[in-house]
Amino acid sequence: MPTRRTTILADADLLERIEREAHRSRTTKTAIVMAALEAWLDEHEARPELGFLAIGRSTHGRLSLDGRSIVRREVGRSRRQDR
Repeated sequence: MPTRRTTILADADLLERIEREAHRSRTTKTAIVMAALEAWLDEHEARPELGFLAIGRSTHGRLSLDGRSIVRREVGRSRRQDR
């Protein structure tokens, strides 16, 4: 994916910590900032309520039972996030 340049304002202490970590881990400041942004967004981005459209009855064995367990799992996950 192509990258684009941007400017951020950050506390001098934070920038020094990033610089030290980049030197220690032999990477770039850009890589550290990108990884931190990705981690933050992964944790904070909205997730869809359910990963599928509907559940019905199936004549193919356990499909409808598996669908119900998926719903219970997904609903439990979204309730924990709301707390």
